[in-house]
Amino acid sequence: MNFLDTTRSAYFRLIQNVYAPNGTDGWVFQGPFDKQGARLDDPWRYTDGQRLDVTDIAESPTFRIAQPAGSPLDFNISALGIPVVPEHVVRIFERLGTKDVQFLPARIASRPEPWVILNVTRVVRCIDDARCSEVMHWKPEDGQPKKVGTYRAVYDMRIDPAKVEGARIFRTWGWLVALVVSQDIKEVLEQEHVTGTRFIEV
Repeated sequence: MNFLDTTRSAYFRLIQNVYAPNGTDGWVFQGPFDKQGARLDDPWRYTDGQRLDVTDIAESPTFRIAQPAGSPLDFNISALGIPVVPEHVVRIFERLGTKDVQFLPARIASRPEPWVILNVTRVVRCIDDARCSEVMHWKPEDGQPKKVGTYRAVYDMRIDPAKVEGARIFRTWGWLVALVVSQDIKEVLEQEHVTGTRFIEV
């Protein structure tokens, strides 16, 4: 298997498939929380597309499983949009040689094994407004000055591959909720049968 094939030009939004392969409901994560059980004050730092200084993280954040009777998944996205995976998925990304991902330790309440936050550290300005079904931007009159010019909503998102500049995993500028991967990453995750993944071509 060629883990370094970067010649593919197709890109896909990576979201969670909430159904396990056996057809049952998959896990849904809540959090992150601190060790006292309080919600973290700054969970958005895990989805801002910035590399974090691990010395500023006092403890591994904890996630809870909303429905413990559900089936485990390899790829999970918390209610706040934070990707959380077990260690064997981290090893896949390491074999892929993916540079724009930071692996941060996490814990799952009631589970003994280690888990990891995939902190995607690259943001690319590449949404193709004209090819999306509809986009809405924040305006000055919306009362959110820091968001003016960014996206308030994006429907049927499409990107301009010419603006990606070789990135293989990234968040989209102005619409950070979108996590995008290249075709070679998509194919490897599928070949490795990573559960909980769903891909939408953009």
